[in-house]
Amino acid sequence: MAKIISTCNVNGVRAASGKGLLEWLAATEADIVCLQETRATDEQTRSALAPALDAGWFLSHAEPGLKGRAGVAILSRHQPDAVRIGVGLLTDGTWSPVEEFATLGRYVEADFGDLTIASVYVHTGEADTPMQDEKYRFLDAIGTRMLAHPGEFVIMGDWNVAHTELDIKNWKGNVKNAGFLPQERAWVSSMLAAGYADVVRDLHPGVPGPYSWHSYRGRAFDNDAGWRIDWVLQKKSSRSQALSARVERAATYAERWSDHAPVTVEFDHSLTRSHAEQEMVLTGAV
Repeated sequence: MAKIISTCNVNGVRAASGKGLLEWLAATEADIVCLQETRATDEQTRSALAPALDAGWFLSHAEPGLKGRAGVAILSRHQPDAVRIGVGLLTDGTWSPVEEFATLGRYVEADFGDLTIASVYVHTGEADTPMQDEKYRFLDAIGTRMLAHPGEFVIMGDWNVAHTELDIKNWKGNVKNAGFLPQERAWVSSMLAAGYADVVRDLHPGVPGPYSWHSYRGRAFDNDAGWRIDWVLQKKSSRSQALSARVERAATYAERWSDHAPVTVEFDHSLTRSHAEQEMVLTGAV
């Protein structure tokens, strides 16, 4: 279970479902798919994804706190053991979300055996405004959760931050803009230094992109003038290693069903232990 995982900002699940998302879900080999910006209630999201759910996908969804904004989800081939909404900390079996972000629909995590998968949507922000200050607080809350998690943890989604000059085509024109600010980039560096791997970058070292977001404006898609802001972060100590990572870029502008493309990672073996393996861990056999 959970050998292939994907993440994509769908830019509205109802619109995306009518443009190709459902067909993509029917064709993908992914075991777990994280979605961001569903921009829909639980009921609306289930309705939009009904064919996929009827086909066997399980949905874990954190609906938006504000109408038409945010909303994150995890689609999985197997029902999760537990689901937690709103970034926070798990203490003695009790989930305590950070009050400021508890109901905004920007974070959901689910347990699959000994693996936790999280889907996150970090809002864009705006330099030198309260929204940017909120973005920093949200990143700090996510970082606290990442550092506190004791086991297998993969967190992925739309982070709205390009880490290095290789992650944004027009980096010179964005050095003072949200998404490429020094403090944002420093946060990413701190997570990598603390023991997390940027899976896609590790598999595509030293090259521009691969970009996962292209503006609908102008000829950004045709010219590949994009941003790499959809990341998969995994603990470096994890026993499962990524074999490949790709951005599932549409063949043409007209075939896009979101301004983001799915980012898909395949691992060398299942990210979760089997029940037999878990019993061995509990008995000290491994």
